[in-house]
Amino acid sequence: MKLQTLFYGLMLGLPLLLVACGEDDLKKANAISEKKITFTRDRTIGVEIIYSDSARVKARGKAPIMDKVTPSTGVPYEEMIKGVNIDFFNPKGTIDGNLVCDYAIRKDEIKQTIFRKNVVVKNDKGDTFSSEELIWDEAKKIFYSNQRVYVKGADGSIGDGINFKAPQDFSTYEMETGSGQLNMKEGVAP
Repeated sequence: MKLQTLFYGLMLGLPLLLVACGEDDLKKANAISEKKITFTRDRTIGVEIIYSDSARVKARGKAPIMDKVTPSTGVPYEEMIKGVNIDFFNPKGTIDGNLVCDYAIRKDEIKQTIFRKNVVVKNDKGDTFSSEELIWDEAKKIFYSNQRVYVKGADGSIGDGINFKAPQDFSTYEMETGSGQLNMKEGVAP
């Protein structure tokens, strides 16, 4: 008897449910589908990228996968979903720094590359910088981050802070709200 009552209840309720889905709901669904953005993704495996300025190689990057993404609206970008490994070169052509991360996205229109997830940079002095995000501004030739950046100096000094900013070669840096421990040499005047 209960099964029969449930069956009749469903049979009577189904038409009411269908009537409740009026024309206005269909118009809303169509409006949403018209705003849909589609993406074209061209994938390249085993990419090597050379960055040069004035006919001099400044950096060489390798990425296991690079996707060139072209949205139906907006501007194209390159996405390195498996990260990158970049070597930086000095004017003599030898490696003087390195950057590795688990993810990167390059926005050519604004000349900016965002490195994310386990970003580690080593400069020619042996200093190591690590963060969850570093942004390279090609036009200004700087790296910066609003995320916390940790610095370990070649001399064992350690520090961290936010609002990090450094030139491309990481020869100097500045950050706010910093803390750390410095190793000072005796007999050296400030």
